[in-house]
This record gives sequence, C-alpha cells and structure tokens, in this order.
Amino acid sequence: MPLGNHLGPGICFPAMQQVSWSFAMLHGLRKTFLQFGAAAILAAALPSLSQDKVPTIPLSEIHAGMEGVAYTIFAGDEIEKMNLKVLGVLPNAMGPGASIILVQLEGPKVEHSGVVAGMSGSPVYFDGRLAGAIALKMGIFSKEAIAGVTPIENMLDVSRAEPAAKSASLALPAPMPGRVDIPAGLAQTMRLSPGNFLTPIQTPLVFSGAYPETLARFADQLGAYGMAAVQGGTAAPRPDDAHIQPGDMVSMMLLQGDMTVAAGCTVTAIVGDRVFICGHPVFGFGSVEMPMVRSRTVTTLNSELESFKILTNGSVIGTVTQDRVTAVMGHLGAGPRMIPVEVSLVTPAQEKVFHFEVIDNPKLTPLLVGLAAYNGIVSNTAYSEGQTLQLSETIEIQGHAPVKVENLFSPSDTPAPDGFFLASQVQGDFSRIYTNPYEPPRVEKVRLQVTSLPERRSAIIDDAWSEKSEVKPGETLGIKVMLHPYRGAPILREVSITIPPQAARGPLRVLVSDSGVLNRKAALSTGADQLPGLEQLIAVLNRERRNDRLYVTVLQPTPTLLVEDKEMPNAPVSEINILDHWRNPGAATLLGESTVGEWSVEMNQVITGQRYLTLTVK
Repeated sequence: MPLGNHLGPGICFPAMQQVSWSFAMLHGLRKTFLQFGAAAILAAALPSLSQDKVPTIPLSEIHAGMEGVAYTIFAGDEIEKMNLKVLGVLPNAMGPGASIILVQLEGPKVEHSGVVAGMSGSPVYFDGRLAGAIALKMGIFSKEAIAGVTPIENMLDVSRAEPAAKSASLALPAPMPGRVDIPAGLAQTMRLSPGNFLTPIQTPLVFSGAYPETLARFADQLGAYGMAAVQGGTAAPRPDDAHIQPGDMVSMMLLQGDMTVAAGCTVTAIVGDRVFICGHPVFGFGSVEMPMVRSRTVTTLNSELESFKILTNGSVIGTVTQDRVTAVMGHLGAGPRMIPVEVSLVTPAQEKVFHFEVIDNPKLTPLLVGLAAYNGIVSNTAYSEGQTLQLSETIEIQGHAPVKVENLFSPSDTPAPDGFFLASQVQGDFSRIYTNPYEPPRVEKVRLQVTSLPERRSAIIDDAWSEKSEVKPGETLGIKVMLHPYRGAPILREVSITIPPQAARGPLRVLVSDSGVLNRKAALSTGADQLPGLEQLIAVLNRERRNDRLYVTVLQPTPTLLVEDKEMPNAPVSEINILDHWRNPGAATLLGESTVGEWSVEMNQVITGQRYLTLTVK
C-alpha cells in the first residue's frame, strides 16, 4: 500500500500524484513527525481514503472471527484506534442487499462507554482495507460494545444518486428500520438474552445559544428523527478546518447565528471532494442542501441511557447533498444558500434583535424558524410569563408578494409557555408555504417582530343583540355585544352595520364572532385542489382575519360558490348547474349561505366566541 495521504493535521498529499522525494523533504517530514508525536504517528498509520480509488474489502470476504480496527475520537482532535472482532454477518438486515456486519468493539474506553452517539460513521478496517462504518448499537440502556457496521459498498453506492434533480428532495427514500433483531442462533453464540436487537446510533443534535426551555419544547420534534439533543458550543474558524480525514467529526448545520443547531457524525471516507459519513440516514430526506461544518469533540460523556460526544462546531467546509439509508454524503468546498431570519423582541424596557440563518428544507425549515422565534422570545431578560405577545410576521418569497401576518397571543391556563403558541403559528405559516402543491418556494428573508404587552388581554363574547328585529333594505342599525374580559368588568361594544339595499325580503342571519370562525369558513376554498398557484395561497394567508378584532357578518340564505381563491355570493342557478356538470367539481365548493356584509372593530385583545342573531327584512 502506498504511503498514506495524510501524515498529520494540515499535511495532505494527493494519492495518485507522483512525488519527487529529496533529502530536504525527508528531513522536513522527520521534523514534522517529531513535532506531532504519537498522535500524528497514529494519523499516519490510519489507512488513507482521500483518493479516487478506495482500498476496500467486499462483504463476501468478511466472516465471523475476523479481527480488525475502527477509528473514532473520544476527546479533542486525537483519532483513537479500537480493536474489534466480527461476530457475524446479518444478510439483508436493512433491506434487500443491505446487510449488516456485527462486531464486538474492544478496548478500555469503548468497554466503559459502549457505542457512543456521534460514533456513527467511524471507519472499520480489516488488513488496511475499509469494510464500512459503525452505524448501529445494541438496544437501549446498554453499554455492551456490540455494533452494527454498514458495508462500504452500500455507502459508496449513495454517490449514484448525485445526478438526481433537486426536486427529488421531496421524494423520501425508504426509511431505515427502527430495529434489527439478532437471530436466535447468533444471540446464543454471543451469550445474549432473547429479544436483543440493534438500533441506529443516535446522532448528537448539538445546540449552542439555546435556552433549556427551548430544548424542552422542541427537542422531541427533532428527536423523532433519531437524534439526541445535547448542549454544545461554537468554535472560531481554524485554517485546518477543511483538512479532515477518516475518524474526524463533521456536522450538518441546520441553524446558525445567535443560536446554532447541528447534527454530528464521524467521517468514514473521502473520495476526491466527496465525504461519506454516518453509515445511516440522519433525516432520510434523500437529496438535500445543508452546510457541512468541521466539528471537534470536547469530551465523551458516558451514560447508561446513551453515551454521547459533546461537540463544538467550526467553519463551513462544504455542502451535504445526500441523506440516504446507508450513508450521508457531502462535497468539500462552499456551503449552500441559507435563509436569513430576523427576530425582534420589543418590551417596555428594551428591544433585542437576533439574527439567524436556517437551511432551505420543506420539512425542517418551518420547525427551525419556529424554534428560532421561541428562543428569541425567551432569551430577552425583560420577557416574563403572563404577558400578551403581538406578532408581526413577514415572509419574503422570490417572485411573489410577501406573506404578512399579524396576531395577538394571550396567556392561557395550559401548562405550555406563552411564547410557544406564537412560535407554533410561525411554524404553521411556514408549513403552509412549504407544503404547497404548486411550486417550491424560494424564501429570501424572514422578519418577525414580537411586542410584549403588559397583562393578559383576552375577552369572551358573552351575548349579542340588536336594537330591532325587523329592518328595511339600506337601513343602518347597531349590534350590541357584551364581552367578558379576563379578570375585568364586562365590556359593552356596539358595531354599526348596514342592511344591503338589494337585500330580499325574508330572514337574515347575523354572526357575531372571533376571527377563527371566519378563517375556518374561508379555509374551505384553500384546499390543494382549489387554488391555481402559490400567489393565490399567499393572498388567502394575507386575507385571514386577525384575532384581536370583533367581527359582525350578515348572511342571507342564498348559495355561495367558492372557486379557487374567489368567493361568489348569491350564485345564480345557471352557475350552480355548470358546477354540477364540471368534470373537476373538487375545484369549487358550494355553501348554503352568502355573506352580504362584514364589519369589524379593533379590540386590542384576543377575542373568542360566537353568537347568532336573526333579522327579518320587510
């Protein structure tokens, strides 16, 4: 085997390049070895994979009893060797043609820690040839150093998906099984109790700048992808950040700025500019675009539940482009485009502005923006529970009008923190934009302004009545509404309405309500098969009623057609007949009533409830 490509940190030689060795060069290398000491000698001994042709061992040559080594980092930048022995091969354990090599790790550190979260991707070698990456561990609550290894041929096969179009990111690959049962015969040979199984090693999800309250509220949603939320840090960029080798740590940066969120794995192989890590999926999204950053291990925390690495994240060294069943793959170089997010929290005492950048991903971006919004709220020292929050949200989308949403969020008696409901709405608004069936949105910027208002501002509609029950077309009358605020005296509010001049004789219904009742009615016309495009969906979002207003709506018993994003009240019989013969009736909805007038008044508090009145037109 030729001299390794990596002779220590910062020293890299192309594998296939012809190198002319002079006495001076040899003397310089000798000096380098003396400077780096034992750690550099281990790095030089590590089989190099930064080349176009990777020396690998096929699965067919691997059998029980073989002895090999694996490499990982337990602390600092020192790549350490672990001895291992093959216990057996589990054919098709992860699916057709996707086998698992079962190994027993040996050594004082791994025997104490077990298989560690963050060890995913640690390269495994037999006689200097790469066999694969550590990817699975023995169940939970176990420090048994038994691991499942993803064969290298399955990992390298991920590169074949590279030409896939970016739109393929919406088509998820087959998920990795949640557990792999060990055959009874093999379990008996290993002296394991019945029911033992392998599970994918959790990926450390490293939060920096996040408050414990933020972790408590959002870690479960991210944990559903098989990641362990841990506190970590950020490190200043170093010149050698991009000089990685098998056994080093890298992370997929999901959110960066005043708070960072990144998922860390170990490097298995480097082929040209392609980097193969993890040995299993992190999210299983297929084609992705996520920044790849250099990570360093502060220490490894041993735990009966799940030992894990505590990491710091450095500078961007490339882009992760594939997140598949058998591996995650990226390219060294520049990072991808990210979405800037600005969160401003205004309180009577101060204004604080936070800046973030999030990845552009249909499934994760809404969650990450909600997470950033919530962390920005609770991080302001002037923020406290029991205050009403006012949201002003702007989402700028390339080629379209911006989404603009305003609402109030009053404290509630539920155990959830007050800011969580605001963050949930932000997350929901993004989900509606990203899950639209019309086109992939290119979000250019997000601005969130949250104003904290003193006290709990909310009121319930108790009663409503009119000064008369019989009216004439064109007549103006007042609708009186009694509202009961939270811990306050009742409020009487009058809303003036005008009966339409064209109103026919007969009954009219008057709906006194909050915004939610009207928004749910409008939602009937915004289904995936009813709007022609994203611009119309944005228009619908921008027209939604605000929850800090009191609404009075006059309805008459004539049909309304909801076609795309348009409302057609008093639909004539001819249009209804056309609807009956329409080949695609799902594109329109027929309602039994028509809105002939709508009025609202600003209340400066969250309004809930509804009441119906009946008027007769003479």
